[in-house]
Amino acid sequence: MKRVISILPMLLTILPMTIALSAPLVPPDAARKPHTVTAPFGASRSDDYYWLRDDRREDRAMLDYLVAENAHTDALLVPLKPLEDRLYEELIGRIKQDDSSVPYRERGWWYYTRFETGKDYPVYARRPGDMKAAEQVLLDVNLLAEGKDYYEIGDWTVSQDNRLLAYSEDSVGRRQYTIRFKNLETGELYPDRIEGASSDLVWADDHRTLFYVENDPETLLSVRVKRHVLGTPAADDAVVHEEDDDSFYIGVGRSRDDRYILIRLESTVSSEVRYAPADDPQSFAVLAPRQRDVEYDADHLGGHWVIRTNAPDAEGRPATNFKLVIAPSDTVSREQWRDIVPHDERVFIDGFELFDGFVAIDERSGGLKRIRILRTPSPDGIQSGDFSARRPAQEYIEADEPAYSMQLSINSEPDSVWLRYTYTSLTTPSTTYELNTETGERRTLKQQPVIGYDASRYRTERIWADARDGQRIPVSLVYRQDFEKDGTAALLQYGYGSYGHSIDPVFNANVISLLDRGMVYAIAHVRGGQEMGRAWYEDGKLLNKKNTFTDFIDVTETLVRQGYAAPDRVAANGGSAGGLLMGAIANMAPDRYRVIVAQVPFVDVVTTMLDPSIPLTTNEYDEWGNPEQREFYDYMLSYSPYDNVRPQAYPAIYVGTGLWDSQVQYWEPAKWVAKLRDENTGDRPIVFRINMEAGHGGKSGRFQQYREKAESYAFLLNQLGVE
Repeated sequence: MKRVISILPMLLTILPMTIALSAPLVPPDAARKPHTVTAPFGASRSDDYYWLRDDRREDRAMLDYLVAENAHTDALLVPLKPLEDRLYEELIGRIKQDDSSVPYRERGWWYYTRFETGKDYPVYARRPGDMKAAEQVLLDVNLLAEGKDYYEIGDWTVSQDNRLLAYSEDSVGRRQYTIRFKNLETGELYPDRIEGASSDLVWADDHRTLFYVENDPETLLSVRVKRHVLGTPAADDAVVHEEDDDSFYIGVGRSRDDRYILIRLESTVSSEVRYAPADDPQSFAVLAPRQRDVEYDADHLGGHWVIRTNAPDAEGRPATNFKLVIAPSDTVSREQWRDIVPHDERVFIDGFELFDGFVAIDERSGGLKRIRILRTPSPDGIQSGDFSARRPAQEYIEADEPAYSMQLSINSEPDSVWLRYTYTSLTTPSTTYELNTETGERRTLKQQPVIGYDASRYRTERIWADARDGQRIPVSLVYRQDFEKDGTAALLQYGYGSYGHSIDPVFNANVISLLDRGMVYAIAHVRGGQEMGRAWYEDGKLLNKKNTFTDFIDVTETLVRQGYAAPDRVAANGGSAGGLLMGAIANMAPDRYRVIVAQVPFVDVVTTMLDPSIPLTTNEYDEWGNPEQREFYDYMLSYSPYDNVRPQAYPAIYVGTGLWDSQVQYWEPAKWVAKLRDENTGDRPIVFRINMEAGHGGKSGRFQQYREKAESYAFLLNQLGVE
């Protein structure tokens, strides 16, 4: 039943460590309107809050309810406003406001992004020849965003002759982009305008033709690749590929050597690459036809394709952790693919970058991401395609910390012997290095500036937690050097665990505000991610999804048992599919968590996956299952957070969403909150913050996000009793 909050503000009780969040307000009470959701095989469920869904975001009763929830949150959190303001100043106080990115050279120009003091948006710029030349501004996003509640540049690309700019913009937050064109020599903005596109853009070599991906206006799925010629109506744009299978995403790009324009088609378990000559892209050939349970991505350099794939070998053994193969430019069959990096059960190949004399490989082993350099045995490099003359020389870039992450940076010139990569850990801000692969010389190009930060005051650690089924779960930790593992500290535990997306132990300046208050921060690398290889992902999806949730809970119990946290001072945080994780643990183990923060949470799993008109649904049957089939319906229903809310005392919960979210529709958290208020038998607060001008990523602008973060942090700290 709903809990009425009835203590007057002037009677707020200041407990030894916690401000009681109470106000003379009854939480908004969403009306209950019976509605039945039926599966094709006849199963049905009652959903009293289904009416909160409005695809057009225009229903007055729904909007009034969301406004009331925001007002309730405002009133409830009044006592925490001083703490929120202090946190906000801390968060933005660590930012070097007049910052810029590491420049990179491409076709004779040096490109970079810079920020100006006090401004929310970046300036994209370049200089000809060297960084001493006069600056040319490509896009000043501060000017483009003026007068808009939300604004984002999705992608931008310069034509091969360096004269024209195409860019995609979103002024709603729904990731439906509008494509615009600019003459960089004159500054003229062309009248050409393409609506309803995804962000990907690629020019052909004629400097007049642009390839882009058109979205379905209702489902927002990428459905066709089109070709636009400058100066012609967008309505006349030719379709070069139309995707009939709505489980596939579409992207466009260029090959490493600029020889081909690529169309990349990808589903959860299958992929396909199509290519056409960039100087005459009239017809796209298929590199390898799609095949269920076979994934690959490819790039081209020196007359050869290099392909990352899990395709089985001649004996039918799959490359679960992926391998690298090479094939000639005119390859027509997988029989022409030759292994250059064989499959290894201990090493997951995450990606690669081609250079004339070597291949740089992103890979994961032992739960950590590192970089391997694979040298070509021939002096002709990849041009020869010969990796069989002798075993190629290999080396790994070393790290000094127990938990870290490396990844390839922007390497725009394949003929370079210098490899750029980034290194970061929970205590080391992101650092961009440049390594000479011939001499071994390493140069530091930039470390992310963090004002007032002293890395020597903090310590990072990697431990392993035992899951209930015997698996060992990696956990990354960070805390201050003066932390004592005596079982009294407050802890924030973060998790995600879906789509094979790995949560690396990267530096997060925001977390410093927690560590400096004596807290511990932990990342639980649960199944459903890919930190421990492809099998780690497979063991946390479809009919194994509950492993994600139990792993997270088992990590919590391990950290408490080992003295990293007090049992009544544990917070959990996750967003999107990580919000599903938050909803599941709230139902499964509410007594393990004092407070949960769930951002844009995917909590109404069954209803959403039964509706193919909702964006992303059909793309994700191989991730969650198709509930039109009874086996998946029953399993998903057994963990769906919305469906499993029941009478029990829930932790304090902070829920955030965006009205225009295209990935997790606002009505999922809205319904969940309404049902939690009905069933919660405890007295801990449930607050719901709705961003009425944004989507899945929150507000645009670099400072707005910190106001939202400060509010959720203030709520979390208060509930944990952190002074």
